[in-house]
Amino acid sequence: MPAEGALTYSVTASSGLLKLKCNTSSASCTVPSLQCGSEYYVSVTAYNDAGSSKPTDAVSLKTIPCAPVNISIEEDESGHLLVSWSSVNFGHYYVVFVKSDDGLEVHCNTSHTQCHFQSDCGFTYFISVFAYNKAGQSPLGDVFNYTTAPCCPGDFQAVLVSSDTVQVSWAPARGAEVYETRAVGWRGAVLCNDSATACTLSALQCSTRYNITVYSFSEARGSNTSCASKDVATAPCSPEIKNISKEAPSVISVHWQSNNEEATYIVTARGEAGFWHCTSSGNSCTLISLPCGSAFSVSAIARSPAGQSLPSYSVPLETAPCCPNDLILTQVTQSVTNISWSVGMGAQTYVTTLESPKGQAKCHTLQNYCLLGCITCGTNYTVSLKAISETGLTSTCTYQGYSSSACCPSGVKLYRLGNNGIRVYWRPSDEMISYNTDLHGSKGNFTCAPSSGLSHCDITEIACGDVYTVVVSPVTDKGLKLTFCPRKIYSVTCSGSSVGMVIYRGKSNADQRI
Repeated sequence: MPAEGALTYSVTASSGLLKLKCNTSSASCTVPSLQCGSEYYVSVTAYNDAGSSKPTDAVSLKTIPCAPVNISIEEDESGHLLVSWSSVNFGHYYVVFVKSDDGLEVHCNTSHTQCHFQSDCGFTYFISVFAYNKAGQSPLGDVFNYTTAPCCPGDFQAVLVSSDTVQVSWAPARGAEVYETRAVGWRGAVLCNDSATACTLSALQCSTRYNITVYSFSEARGSNTSCASKDVATAPCSPEIKNISKEAPSVISVHWQSNNEEATYIVTARGEAGFWHCTSSGNSCTLISLPCGSAFSVSAIARSPAGQSLPSYSVPLETAPCCPNDLILTQVTQSVTNISWSVGMGAQTYVTTLESPKGQAKCHTLQNYCLLGCITCGTNYTVSLKAISETGLTSTCTYQGYSSSACCPSGVKLYRLGNNGIRVYWRPSDEMISYNTDLHGSKGNFTCAPSSGLSHCDITEIACGDVYTVVVSPVTDKGLKLTFCPRKIYSVTCSGSSVGMVIYRGKSNADQRI
């Protein structure tokens, strides 16, 4: 209240050695430059022309608290911010304001020196702390910002796109500036860094399970290491064919080194003849019904739930040549037989053999026919043919047995039966064989065919005074007359009438046979 008789007043605010004053002629004045968080003792002295009064009793005045200092911000656990500060003089309670960069603001009131806030990944938070007492609010101190770790990528997909390549993709993560994709397998790790939301991990080890994680990074906070991972298995390794063995002419066993217990192996033989497959979960399988005389390229793949391997290196395969379908034997002479056959697929050369207890005849040729000599007449032979490929593969082919023709008779002679009759006599090679006799002369041709078992036949009404070529030939079961028996020439004279008078003139030339 104003003092009676006072003209002016002087207000003194003392805090230790510091004294602050203000002068006024009214009943109030403002003392400037008070320090926050301080206690002042305030007294008033009245003045007039006569002098000054005694100062009033000092009154205690506590100023507003100073802005809190030593503010620290940390994530004590994921999703929780802890804001702490040092206590200030005359701070009765504190209010912390937290505003995120999306505009949302929250605050907390406390009489302690720390506050907890819920936080989210990928945000920057602006934080200010005020102290309060009865005098009011502290001045604004430093405004701090804190950026939380970037969020983990969402919609995380990892797909095996080839036997050793995984395509990884994800949705953008809030707060992330760059991503690191890490695939960890038992042989090591493969990394990929990119600001894009996809990454291709290549040159991965086959038949390996990888643990794949996409980490998000920001310059302010580093990486978020809490992101979930996925397991991806690569395709099986390519099998390695170790051996191909022949079980039968058209059956081949393929053996490989198995490298994945979950894999099924598929073996394929490719050639001009077509495709053949076999499947196994072990380390071998059998290709059946392969055509003869064919060339193949054999490869294997492994297939598992993870995918399919690259094919193995191919191994060449050649099947043995085909046996000719048609084989024909034709007797050319009594001791020579011609054999001809159809071409066997895949065969380059042939070995033909006629074999009997009396001996063997063989020839090796590039052609599809062969002349075999030293054939014994009237003999049963077994017939075999070997078809041999260019690389030496051999097929042994058997055919129906062959019987050589009956032997030509020996001791052929002519006897006169009179002026107009001739008896032809011979020594048969087999008494069960029938023979046919032909006489050819300039005055006529004559034939006789005696009953089976006879070794002679008679020809009547034959003209004398002529030279005759005589051939006695065996007759086959089918009634065919053999044409390669030797011929003899006889002169039948008309002089006299003695029986048996016939002149032998010798054998005919080979090119005069009938």
